[in-house]
Amino acid sequence: MWSWGAFWEGLPAVLAGFGLTLAATAAGSVLATVLGLLIAVLLRSRARWLTLPLRAVTEFIRSTPLLVQLFTAWVLVPGVDALVLGIAVLGIHYATYTAQVYRAGIDAVSQGQWEACVALSLPRRRVWWAVVLPQALRNVLPSLGNYVISMFKETPYLAVIAVPEMVHRANEYGSTHFAYLEAYTTAAVIFLLASCPTSLLMRRLEKRLAL
Repeated sequence: MWSWGAFWEGLPAVLAGFGLTLAATAAGSVLATVLGLLIAVLLRSRARWLTLPLRAVTEFIRSTPLLVQLFTAWVLVPGVDALVLGIAVLGIHYATYTAQVYRAGIDAVSQGQWEACVALSLPRRRVWWAVVLPQALRNVLPSLGNYVISMFKETPYLAVIAVPEMVHRANEYGSTHFAYLEAYTTAAVIFLLASCPTSLLMRRLEKRLAL
C-alpha cells in the first residue's frame, strides 16, 4: 500500500544522495568528453600499431555492459575509493561513445578546409585547434549533451559498488522502513525532474546550432 507519510519522510534521505549523483555525472562527463576527443584524434593516426589495439579496446568496452565493467573494476582494483572508481568506469565507458561522436564531427569538416590548411602551410596543431575542432564541436555538442543525460540516468549502477548515490540511499531507506515503493518512487521522480528540463535544453540547442 502506498503511504504519503513514508514518501515525504524518505524524501530527505533520498535527496542526500542527489548531490553525489550530480558530482559523479559531472566528473564522469568531463572525463568522457576529454578522453573521447583524445581517442578520436588518435584513431586518425596512420600508425597501425596504435590504432588497431585502441580500436579493439574501444569496441570491447562498447560491447560489454556497464554493470559488468563496474563489478570487474571493483574486483581487479581493490582499495580504490568506490566513488573514484565509479567515475573512472563511467568516464571510460562513455568515452568510447563520445569518440564516435567526435569522429563523425571531424569527418563532417569538408575536405576543402583540410586542403586550404595544407595550402597555407599551417602547423598541424593550429589546424586542429583553429580550424577543425571549432567546426566539429559545433556539430556534435547536442549529441555530447545527450550522452551526459544518459550518464546521469545510469549513475544508479554505482550502487552495486556501494557508492551512496541517490538510488543507494533509496534502497537503504526502503530496507530500514519497509517502504521500497515510496523510496524508489522518490528517486524516480527526482531523476525525471532533473532530466526533462535538460533534455529540452539540448533540443533547443540542437535546433539553434542547426540554423
